[in-house]
Amino acid sequence: MVKKLIGKKLKATRLRNDMTIQELAETSGVSSNMISRIERGLTTPSVEILVKLANAFGMSISYFVEEAEKGSTVIHTRKGRGEPIFFFEDKHQIISLTQGLRDSNFTVFFDTLDEGCSSGDGGMVHTGEEFALVMEGAIEFFVEGERFYLEKGDSIVFKASLPHRWRNTFNGQTKVLWVISPAPNLA
Repeated sequence: MVKKLIGKKLKATRLRNDMTIQELAETSGVSSNMISRIERGLTTPSVEILVKLANAFGMSISYFVEEAEKGSTVIHTRKGRGEPIFFFEDKHQIISLTQGLRDSNFTVFFDTLDEGCSSGDGGMVHTGEEFALVMEGAIEFFVEGERFYLEKGDSIVFKASLPHRWRNTFNGQTKVLWVISPAPNLA
């Protein structure tokens, strides 16, 4: 059961990322023969191999071993009812709108930022892409040193591998809708 589940998830993830077995082998450092055996459910990979494969996709190994029954294929979130996640100080509240979605390749957050709240002076860098839409207020973005000023209705999308940071420049709260791919591991 576990062999087949891991193999199925590995193959689906590889195909979603438009990779051949050979390309995944080169990226992960796991032999193409081993990847093929895992995908066909013929072997259970070691933790070391799972870590290498998960890292190749910017994922946690928990993605490959969590039971298929966990999570849902549809998430309906009523206004103000998302799953709360708190970052930094009390000045920054994030609500997840996709928490519990099974096998998600992205996540959506509704972010409430108090005046002056920022991501810090250092530039964040991670895999994937980010999209932000300002719902209320204004926010200043710096992506790879370039400044972007976003007001209500403005959006930005960028490769998250570029150093980036943000700051609420509005005189009051700013509300931002974020879409981040791949979904970060929140566990």
